[in-house]
Amino acid sequence: MKIIVDGYGGDKGVIEIIKATRMAADELGYEMTIVGKESEICGKAYENDISLKGIEVVDAPDVISMEDAPTEIMKSKSNSSMAKGLQMLAENNGDAFVSSGNSGALTVGATMIVKRIKGIKRCAFAPIIPKENGFFMLIDSGANVECRPEILRQFGVMGYIYMKNVMVVTNPKVGLVNIGTERCKGGELLCETYELLEKSGINFIGNIEARDIPAGAADVVVTNGFTGNVILKLYEGMATEIFGKFKSILTKNFKNKLAASLIKSDLSKLKSEMDYTEYGGAPLIGTSKPVFKAHGNSDAKTFKNAIRLTGEYAKRNVVKFIADAIKEEKCVKKED
Repeated sequence: MKIIVDGYGGDKGVIEIIKATRMAADELGYEMTIVGKESEICGKAYENDISLKGIEVVDAPDVISMEDAPTEIMKSKSNSSMAKGLQMLAENNGDAFVSSGNSGALTVGATMIVKRIKGIKRCAFAPIIPKENGFFMLIDSGANVECRPEILRQFGVMGYIYMKNVMVVTNPKVGLVNIGTERCKGGELLCETYELLEKSGINFIGNIEARDIPAGAADVVVTNGFTGNVILKLYEGMATEIFGKFKSILTKNFKNKLAASLIKSDLSKLKSEMDYTEYGGAPLIGTSKPVFKAHGNSDAKTFKNAIRLTGEYAKRNVVKFIADAIKEEKCVKKED
C-alpha cells in the first residue's frame, strides 16, 4: 500500500505532516511519499532528528494557500504539492492521496485530475464523527453548497457503502437532515430526495432532526454541503466548549479536584470517545481513486489517523463497490 501525502496546507506546518508520515510508515507499514518543497522537507526533518529512510520525497515548487481560489490548482498552481500529488495518484504512482490543504482546491483537483467514478454526479466530503455510541458519517460537509435530489440520493448510497465496508457497520441506517421527521417537510428538494432514497435499496430510515444526530439517529447523515458544514463546525465547537466547562468546574477548588480524581478514567474515556481527531478527517467520496481530506489543524497524531483511514479506504476497495453499485443501478433502469 503506497500513500501519497501533500506536505503542505496544514495550519501547523510541514513538520507535523513529516512526523505523521514517519509514524504511519513505522506503525502502519505503508509505503509513504511526501510531495512538496524537497529542500525544506529534508531540512525540517534533519532539524527535528526525524529519519526519512524509506520515505520518498517528491519535489513540488508551489503551494496552494487557503486564500487561493479553488480553480488555481488547474491554472497558476498546477505545480503545487496538491496538484502534483493528485497527478501521481491519477497516473497510478500511488494507491491513495491525503491532504490537509484547501478543501475547494482539493475538490476541484480531484474532480479534474483524478476524475469522478463513472455515473457519480458530485464528489462529497464525508467526515466520521463521534456520537453517543460509536460514530456516524456526515455527507456532504462542504464540497457542494447546492444539490439536486439525485445528488443527495447518491450521497446516501455512497455513505452507506463506505460505512458498511470501511467502518464495518452492519446495514447502516441512512437519514436525511430536515426540520421535521414527517416525509412532507422541507419543501420540494427534500420531499423528492426522500422518495429517491426510499427507492434506493439502502436502509433509509427517513428524515432526522439535527438535535437527534448526536444521539445516534442514523449512521449516515445526508445533507447538502452548506448545512453539513454548519452542523460539523457547531458539533466541533460545542464539544470543545463543553469539555472546557468540565475542566473549569473540576479544577475550581480542592473539593472539585478530589471529585475529579475519582472519575478521571471515566472522563478520559468520554473525551476519547467524543474526540473527532481520532478519525483524522474525511474521505472525498465519489472520486475514481481514494482521496482523503485531513483536518486543516491536524497535529501529527490526527494526520497519522487520516493516513490510517486513507489506507483502509484503499484496502477495502470502496471505489469499486461504489462503481459497481452505480453500474448495477444503470442496468436495472435500462431493464425497466
